[in-house]
Amino acid sequence: MENDIKIKFEAGEYDVVVVGAGHAGCEAALACARKGMKTMLMTMHLDSVAMMPCNPSIGGTGKGHLVREIDALGGEMGKVIDRTYLQIKTLNTSKGEAVHSLRAQADKARYHDEMKRVIENTPNLYLKQAQAVEIMTDGDGKVCGVMTYTGGIYRCTAAVICSGTYLKGRVIIGEAIQESGPNGLMASYRLSDSLKELGFTINRLKTGTPTRINRRSIDFSVLTPQYGDKDSEAFSFDDDLGDDKKDYPCYLAYTNEQTHDIIRANLSRSPLYSGVIHGTGPRYCPSIEDKVVRFADKKQHQLFVEPEGASTDEVYLQGFSSSLPEDVQEKMLHTLRGFEHAEIMRSAYAIEYDAIDPRQVYPTLMTKPVKGLFTAGQINGTSGYEEAAAQGIVAGINAAQYVRGEEMLTLTRADGYIGVLIDDIVTKGATEPYRIMTSRVEYRLLLRQDNADKRLMPFGYKFGLVSKERYTRMLAKWESVDRETDRLRSVKVTDSPALRELSEKTGGGIRPGTTLYTLLKRPTISYEDLAPLDEDRPELPASIVKQAVIQIRYEDYILREEKQIERFRKLEDKKIPEDFDYQNSKNLRIEARQKLDRYRPLNLGQASRIEGVSPADISVLMIELAKADNK
Repeated sequence: MENDIKIKFEAGEYDVVVVGAGHAGCEAALACARKGMKTMLMTMHLDSVAMMPCNPSIGGTGKGHLVREIDALGGEMGKVIDRTYLQIKTLNTSKGEAVHSLRAQADKARYHDEMKRVIENTPNLYLKQAQAVEIMTDGDGKVCGVMTYTGGIYRCTAAVICSGTYLKGRVIIGEAIQESGPNGLMASYRLSDSLKELGFTINRLKTGTPTRINRRSIDFSVLTPQYGDKDSEAFSFDDDLGDDKKDYPCYLAYTNEQTHDIIRANLSRSPLYSGVIHGTGPRYCPSIEDKVVRFADKKQHQLFVEPEGASTDEVYLQGFSSSLPEDVQEKMLHTLRGFEHAEIMRSAYAIEYDAIDPRQVYPTLMTKPVKGLFTAGQINGTSGYEEAAAQGIVAGINAAQYVRGEEMLTLTRADGYIGVLIDDIVTKGATEPYRIMTSRVEYRLLLRQDNADKRLMPFGYKFGLVSKERYTRMLAKWESVDRETDRLRSVKVTDSPALRELSEKTGGGIRPGTTLYTLLKRPTISYEDLAPLDEDRPELPASIVKQAVIQIRYEDYILREEKQIERFRKLEDKKIPEDFDYQNSKNLRIEARQKLDRYRPLNLGQASRIEGVSPADISVLMIELAKADNK
C-alpha cells in the first residue's frame, strides 16, 4: 500500500479524525467538536454530507425512538429534520404508547444543506473533501493518523470510521456492474484493505434502492393520498412545529399479477438469483423480486409514492427496490395503476459493500484490534440513517473521552434503543444489514420515545453535549409530571350530576370517594373527561398531562419492567476479567468455551446473549467467577 503513494506529507494535527460525513459521521464529528476536540471531518465528496441515498425520510417504527434518543444525548438529527420535513406523523397510534414512533418525510436537498451549514459553523470542526486510504497506528497498536490517497497524513489520537456503503462499493443493475458508491459517487477501495491488514474480519453486505420517477408522468387521480398529522410533535425536545405544519402528501399504490408475472419471467436476469450478488441483503427491506418469490401467494404488494423534495419533481417509490435490468424495471413500472406512462429518472440498483464483523467492537464502539479507532454506521453491519446516527453520537462522545483519558459512555439495553442496537451488533454480530425494531427491545414500555429526554439527557449532560439550561428544563418538566400525578392520587370525587353522567357514559361503577388517579387507569376515561370533577385543576402543557396519564395508566406494567431491569443490571454488573481462562473451565460445554473465548464478553449479561451459550453455561460461569473472587 505504501508504494502506491509516491509522496507523503504532514497535512495537520487533530485530536480526532472522522472518516465519512454521512449520518454517522456528522453526529460523531459534531459530538467531538462540541466536546472541545479539534476535529477533522473527512468526506470523499462535500455534496454527500448527510446525503440520503435511499429513502427520503427520517424516523419510522423503532427508528423514531432512536432520533429522540440522539436528540436527548445532544445530537443534531432531530433538529435538522424538524427544520426540513415535508410531512410528519406518528406511526402505530392504534397500539400502545410503547410503540408509537415519529416519522417525517424529508426534503433531501434541504436536509443536506442544513446539516452541512451546522457543520461548517461549529467551532473546532474542520470539513474537508479527501479520501482516506489508511489507518495509521504506532508501535503500541494505537491510532496515530489517517492517510489520504494524495499522501496527506492527518495526525490524530483517535479516529472514527463512518464509511457507509462506500467500502469496495459495487452497484448492480441487471447485467451492468460498476465499481461505485451510492448515487454514482466514487467508491473507496484501499481503506477496506487497510482494515484487513489491521486484523479486522470483513463481511460483504448488500442493500438497494428503488426507481425515482418524474411526478408529472404519474396519474395521481387513481392513487390514494396519505397525509401527515396535524397535531404531531417535533422530533427534538427543544422544537415546536407550531400549528401551520407542512403536509406534502404521499400516495398509496400497489403491484398486481401482471407486475409479478414480468418479475417471474425475468428472474434469470436478476443478479439476486443468478449469483452475481454475493453480499447478504436486508431481511426487513427486501427487493420487489425477492418479495414476489418469497410471498408467491400474494396478489399485490403495497407501495408508497414519496416526494424527494419541495424543489424537485423527483419522487421515490417505496417498496419497489430492485436490481433487475433497466428494461425490465420499465416494464414492471408500467404495469402499476397510475404509472402506465411513468418516466424513470433514476434506475433502481443494488449496492454491495464491505463491513467489519461488529463483534470486534466494544459497546463503547472502540474497536478491539486497534485502540483509539471507533466505528459507526453501516461499517458495523447496520442499515438505516437513524441506526447510523445513533452509533455516530456514541462513537463521537467516546472518541473525545478516549483522547482525554476519561470514562467512556456505555448504554445498556435498559437505557434505550441505542443500547439495544449496539448490544445486538457487538454481541451477536450482523450477518445481514441490521435494523432496529420495537420487537427487539425487552423493556419497551419504559423505553418510549416520549420519555427519551428523562432517560438519556442525564448522559448528554454528564458527557458535555447538553447545556445546564436544557438539562434543568428537562428536570423541571418531569417534576411537574410527578406533582400532577401525586395531585391526581389525592383528589377524590364526590357525588354530583357530573359524576353520575360520567359513570353512565363509561359503563358505570364509579363511586364517590374514588380518586382521579384510579379513574384514569380506565382506558375509557380521558384526562379531559375528568375536568367537570376536578375544580382545582392547574393549567398544564399538553406534554405534562400526556406523561402523567401514561405513568398512571401503565403503572403496574412499568413496575414489572423495573423489576426485570433490576435483575438485568445484576448480570451486567458482574464483570468478567479480560484474562479469564474459559478453555480450562471444564464444566462449561465445549461450544460455550469456544464462543466465550472468541468473543471475550465484558460481563455475565453480555455472555448470556452470545449465540451458543446456554442459561446452564451462565450458571456454571457464575460459580466459576465466584470461586475466582474468593481466591
